[in-house]
Amino acid sequence: MDDKRNIIMAVLLTGIILFGWPVLMETFFPDMVNKNEAIEQSEQATADSQGATQADGSAPVVSTTPGSATIGADAAAGTIRKLPVVLAESPRVAIETPRLKGSINLQGARLDDLTLTDHTTELAKDSPPVRLFSPSGTKDAYFSRFGWAGDGVTLPNDKTVWNADQDKLTPDTPVTLSWSNETGQTFAITFSIDENYLITAEQSATNRGGNAIALNPFGILSRVRDLDNVPPGEADSWTIHIGPMGVFEGIANFDTDYDDVDEAGTNGIAADATKGWVGFTDKYWLGALIPVSDAKVEAKFRAGSGDVYQAQIARENAQIVAPGKVLKTTTRLFAGAKETALLDTYKEQYDITLLDRAVDWGWFYWFEKPLFYLLNWLFKMVGNFGVAIIIMTFIVRGLMFPIAQKQFASMAQMRAVQPKMKKIQEKYKDDKQKQQQEIMKLYKDEKVNPLAGCLPIFLQIPIFFALYKVLMLSIEMRHEPFALWIKDLSAPDPLTPVNLFGLIPFDPPSFLAVGILPILMGITMHYQFKLNPQQMDPMQQQIFGLMPWILVFIMAPFAAGLQLYWTVSNVLTIAQQKWLYSRHPQLKEQMAKDAEEKAKKAAEEKAGA
Repeated sequence: MDDKRNIIMAVLLTGIILFGWPVLMETFFPDMVNKNEAIEQSEQATADSQGATQADGSAPVVSTTPGSATIGADAAAGTIRKLPVVLAESPRVAIETPRLKGSINLQGARLDDLTLTDHTTELAKDSPPVRLFSPSGTKDAYFSRFGWAGDGVTLPNDKTVWNADQDKLTPDTPVTLSWSNETGQTFAITFSIDENYLITAEQSATNRGGNAIALNPFGILSRVRDLDNVPPGEADSWTIHIGPMGVFEGIANFDTDYDDVDEAGTNGIAADATKGWVGFTDKYWLGALIPVSDAKVEAKFRAGSGDVYQAQIARENAQIVAPGKVLKTTTRLFAGAKETALLDTYKEQYDITLLDRAVDWGWFYWFEKPLFYLLNWLFKMVGNFGVAIIIMTFIVRGLMFPIAQKQFASMAQMRAVQPKMKKIQEKYKDDKQKQQQEIMKLYKDEKVNPLAGCLPIFLQIPIFFALYKVLMLSIEMRHEPFALWIKDLSAPDPLTPVNLFGLIPFDPPSFLAVGILPILMGITMHYQFKLNPQQMDPMQQQIFGLMPWILVFIMAPFAAGLQLYWTVSNVLTIAQQKWLYSRHPQLKEQMAKDAEEKAKKAAEEKAGA
């Protein structure tokens, strides 16, 4: 019995550490979570190649910090300028699809203006759409560029102004940008886009000169990331990976973070990739460069000045282009929301290795995705994500019901042998080894398995963790309402008695902002524990008594959808326990006796005091 209790305690403490540690770290040690040392924004602008080749023959490092030659002296001094001003400074080709809107900057051929029209930044109706890409010189600059590195030839760079054959990029109208140098080489980039988030860039370099040239086409994603001011929920943690990400030789890389790239500096972190991809992942959004050919490419993450990070792909070696010949390269760019079904579709349709793993499903990937598809199917059927979570909770508890029956049967058997166990403990209280031998013999004679009751707990841990990942990561639940005051199931319960439910103009810190759902979760868990047989050890009784209220504060910052699941699960467990007690009256009688003995003992201690 002691072994059983120790296992249960270990499981419960593991659960607290599992879900509580990230919250405690983010609350009390935010600097350790985001970054150990601040990186101050730099005034220095890094040149965007000027056609030069790096020492290792790869693509040049590109900075998203302002440059004086591009946007003026004040920006060169490190000033962040307003988006409309920067967008108006250069000629542009509009981007317009059912789900994306923005423009291509003809100066530098940059995709640096992109918003997701299906997703808003906040819950309010007048909230602007989510902005994924922003031009250099603006806050949170983030863009993609395609170009060439090479020797002995004048190449287009970030100052080059390209010619466009169309004034708008749509799913029906591709756009070709072209530019020619003075020695007979013509460079072109043809952009096409689908109705979702996939952009295709076809690069071609035509050599009409008299000599062969060496070229290495490249693609980059460059972004500014202030790691000391990361919004809530957007910091990298051990449960959710946010930052540099790629698939190299069929393996998804979740280990590289911004700090690793900082340590590597301009030399970068390199890896070979065939049918892989490289980019930056946020909680809900993804920018990824995807080579189309089967040729091996070198992928790199690099850090520049001023909180600039870059992901790039380029061929391992430059390609020789003879006079009259054309070098063609095709790269895809995913820029949008990490919608599970869409990532799966792209993965299968274009043979993009592990693109679906851009969602950091984690250890229980094989279980979480079916769980997500079940939840999403229920949502489509009922039209409310909260109701879908409740229905799914019924399904999960239903599947666990046979195991719960066995658990209660085991508990009943354990209670039945309790009197005999007490006699053995009293008889051999001075000989622990003999005591354990006799207890094990008792288990064998009575056909009792002391660990059988732990099985449901072990099974529920991966189920709960899988649900945690599904509800925390699925963009499909973002900004989805449930009922009454729950307007966003992906955010914590906003209604808290700490500020008298909003009557006091005070926003408590996340670990104190305990909402209605976490409180209901704690109450139902407390009642659920009351229905369980009392622990023999008074210390364990106290721990189990405090556990629900500790979990209330641990769960307060989590998504309301997860809180809803746990609360409903507790209610179903209580109903299940009551029904099973009716099937095992001996367990209920023993519990009543234990409660009576406990009350009697407490009264005696009080009288003695």
